[in-house]
Amino acid sequence: MNKLFGIFILLLASFIHVHAQKISFDRDGLLKIVQFTDIHYVYNDSRADTTLLNIERILDAENPDLIVFTGDIVTGKPVKEGWDAITRFAIDRKIPFAVTLGNHDDEQGTTRTELENLITSYPYNINVASSSYVDGVLNNVIPVYGSDNNMKIKALLYTFDSGAYSTIQKVNGYGWIRPNIISWYRRQSIHYTIQNNFQPLPALAFFHIPLPEYRLAYDDAENKRIGDKNENECSPALNSGMFLAMKEMGDIMGTFVGHDHVNNYLVNYFDIALAYGQFSGWKTTYVAPVNGARIIVLKENKREFDTWIRTIDGNIQFKATYPVDFIQSAKK
Repeated sequence: MNKLFGIFILLLASFIHVHAQKISFDRDGLLKIVQFTDIHYVYNDSRADTTLLNIERILDAENPDLIVFTGDIVTGKPVKEGWDAITRFAIDRKIPFAVTLGNHDDEQGTTRTELENLITSYPYNINVASSSYVDGVLNNVIPVYGSDNNMKIKALLYTFDSGAYSTIQKVNGYGWIRPNIISWYRRQSIHYTIQNNFQPLPALAFFHIPLPEYRLAYDDAENKRIGDKNENECSPALNSGMFLAMKEMGDIMGTFVGHDHVNNYLVNYFDIALAYGQFSGWKTTYVAPVNGARIIVLKENKREFDTWIRTIDGNIQFKATYPVDFIQSAKK
């Protein structure tokens, strides 16, 4: 009986956590997301002061509905104090936020599971702990509800754990979204598609390490690109099939990653936008010419979003509407 009661309490706590942070389109049918990536924050390190200024300026300028941190966020000790410093910008402004981890986050003596427990303990965090049957942490699907305050789900936001480094002997390089995460994603997508009268909901996905398709897409001159590529894509050596799964499910319109600090492009590939964020850190790692963030504005009842890069100095670059700008380009 005590065990059953404990399970009930855990389930209830999970339900309250998710629904206390309900994400909805605003009265204009818009949801503005700020993506911060590769912050590489080290607590009390003066080389990271510009990082904090960047976050503050971007949030004050954009006033988003949601923040997503896409990995390599705190990369020095003390870890908890570092996460406290970064998340306070969201908490003080009462902005919900989600997190997906990178390949460097768990290199300071704190495991990915311990980081998941820390991150999900913060107020305004909308992640929940991943199922024990799914590899990695913070693998979540976040429903976005309609602007009329009803319980109808109009869009989905996915966060995936893209791992850290290869776990296969004699295969070098970075990690990948593992097969059972992809299977979990398929189940979630099918569930919400059935609920939506068998029509896939518009969805976006956030993770850290770019898919191998990023390189294939950018290297094909037939594909429209917006933004800069200043280093080769550091994708995994092996392809685990995530892009194929997204195409088969038909829900994900765009993916947003980090990892490669001096890339910030968006490229159209088989009608899915493959996008980088804007490097958001500073001199605790190798740096882009200027730091900033990617902004994404998702639109209710449309398979469409606006996006741009805002930099710390207030400049806006690479503004685009997906897929409108890419369709018009293809027709020319």
